[in-house]
Amino acid sequence: MTATELGRALRRWRDRIAPEAAGLPTGGQRRAAGLRREELALLAGISVDYVTRLEQGRASNPSAQIVEALARALRLSTEERTHLFRLAGLVPPGPDTVPAHITPSVQRLLDRLNGTPVGVYDAAWTLLVANPHYAALMGDPSGWHGFQRNGVWRAFLGPGSRVRMTPPDRRAFQAGIVADLRATASRYPADPRLRALVAELRTHSPRFAELWDTGTVGRHEAGRKIIDHPRVGPLTLDCDILAVAGSDLRLMVYTAAPGTEDAERLALLAVLGTQSLV
Repeated sequence: MTATELGRALRRWRDRIAPEAAGLPTGGQRRAAGLRREELALLAGISVDYVTRLEQGRASNPSAQIVEALARALRLSTEERTHLFRLAGLVPPGPDTVPAHITPSVQRLLDRLNGTPVGVYDAAWTLLVANPHYAALMGDPSGWHGFQRNGVWRAFLGPGSRVRMTPPDRRAFQAGIVADLRATASRYPADPRLRALVAELRTHSPRFAELWDTGTVGRHEAGRKIIDHPRVGPLTLDCDILAVAGSDLRLMVYTAAPGTEDAERLALLAVLGTQSLV
């Protein structure tokens, strides 16, 4: 496959997606009904210049992470995603790799939950996509790269989160998420990125190494959380983790009880967040 073939495929797939279907505003005059290059770049988290060079055949050999991001932004089917990997000269991820593909059906579910904070994680707790309400609640992840997007890494080596935790809460959370990661590692023992993540954490976090070496296997369960938000104040929210059958994805969903002050603050945050992210 050539870079020209890759570019033609990207343009074809970009042209078929209406901006409103991708959650983007449709104002202003448009020469075509599909996504602009800058819109695809925004959705995929890459530069417009790189999208241009890919489409014009002036860039080749994109990384697997970039191809995965483009597949998500273009809402490709499983077969189309496989084809995109091959056009890029890459071997499509196999069954031994932690799944990172957001299927069109999961994307449609996200679209319907647009007024609710939702983040989609893979089985290793890497954030794949966050809707604007989730970004407004938990902090904009668009500038996070590599291990920064991984929830386990952030729990041990990151700058902290907006979730309020007592020391016992933090210890319990860390134990639960490490047990969950070990269960994932047992399902995908050959995944190189997962192995690199574990090695990074073992090297730089004695607490992680201690928990990992216990060999405990489990599943991380979410519950009620207090989010200390810098603009609207504290919110007490229910955090549910929904498993997507057949894909090993996790949807993290935050909701508030109707009629409460927390619900009012969450609604206000949706307005403030939308204004700040446009």
